Amino acid sequence: MGDRWHVEVDRSLCIGSAQCVHRAPGGFRLDAGRQSRPVEAETDADEGILLAAENCPVEAIAITLLSSGEPVFPPEE
Repeated sequence: MGDRWHVEVDRSLCIGSAQCVHRAPGGFRLDAGRQSRPVEAETDADEGILLAAENCPVEAIAITLLSSGEPVFPPEE
């Protein structure tokens, strides 16, 4: 069985660039205020969601392992 992730968007950082929606259309939506939110806060590990987090221009997306809380992105320094 694959990893499960918790996906969170820091709405105080989100600028509504929609890069996440373009990279993972099934993983993110923009709300009426043009801010991103995950379609599901808890999801199976997904390359598109990881690419969206890695390419967010303001690093507003955080992904952690659901089972342990260990960060997937951004990685611990």
